[in-house]
Amino acid sequence: MAEWKGKSRGNKIGYAIFIFIFKNFGVRPAYFILFFVALYFFFFSPETSKHIYRYFNQRIGYGKVKSFFKIYVSYYRLGQMLIDKTMIMSGMKGQFTSESFGADNLRNIVAQNKGGILLGAHLGNWEIAGHYLMNYGDTINILVYDREHEQIKQYMDEVTGGRKFKLIAIKDDLSHIYEIGEALERNEIIATTADRFLGEGKTRSLKFLGEEASFPLGIFQIIKTFRANYSFVYGVKHRATHYNFYCRPHREVTNQTTLDMIMEDYVRDLEGMVKETPDQWFNYYDFWKKA
Repeated sequence: MAEWKGKSRGNKIGYAIFIFIFKNFGVRPAYFILFFVALYFFFFSPETSKHIYRYFNQRIGYGKVKSFFKIYVSYYRLGQMLIDKTMIMSGMKGQFTSESFGADNLRNIVAQNKGGILLGAHLGNWEIAGHYLMNYGDTINILVYDREHEQIKQYMDEVTGGRKFKLIAIKDDLSHIYEIGEALERNEIIATTADRFLGEGKTRSLKFLGEEASFPLGIFQIIKTFRANYSFVYGVKHRATHYNFYCRPHREVTNQTTLDMIMEDYVRDLEGMVKETPDQWFNYYDFWKKA
């Protein structure tokens, strides 16, 4: 099956250089340096580039030449997202603007005082979307795969002053399920991505961009089990320093709601967003690999 390794590439020196540049000179000089960093990955990451090329060529339908150049565009876009995320987490929100599409939907979820689960994806800037959610509730829990290198996480916490929301780490002993249940009982919001899984996690195959792909069962089973209201949220880069935030109308889970219905709902919504912004979907592995 398709498998993500649970780690992000990069090192402490790389983060430090970009943080120094944008804190002292602004975001655009950092973007300029990024042109050369993206070139490095373009030329020296053949395994990852192969998957990106196939995504653009076979799933999005671009020609061979366009798909080849889109490899570089994808690396550059991801670099921009990392810079933007770090700047906003460092308290430099003033350099960015945003527009909300569906803020009333989010307010309605919070106003019900029943808690809820917000599903996103590795599309656009998920962590910026998480910070946007802080305007609509006192307690936001982020469900994460906590396998990034500890050195980078520690350094980022030093620079940004730490995360401004609670983290629930997905663990092999499934203790995170109890934490999720307790958070929902406290009428809190839980946000997570649902387009990756680790190792031998349980999955279900659904058609995505014209081909069967595996999606994790876990979070959808939790929605079904706890009958939690749910919605879909995305933070998409619209211009150099402008983001659009999207939140769909919330869905209620009833006795008639099946696991397949919830998963199909999510996959179709994600598919529409990926088609609108194909450069901003960042799953750099063989997502459609067969078992």
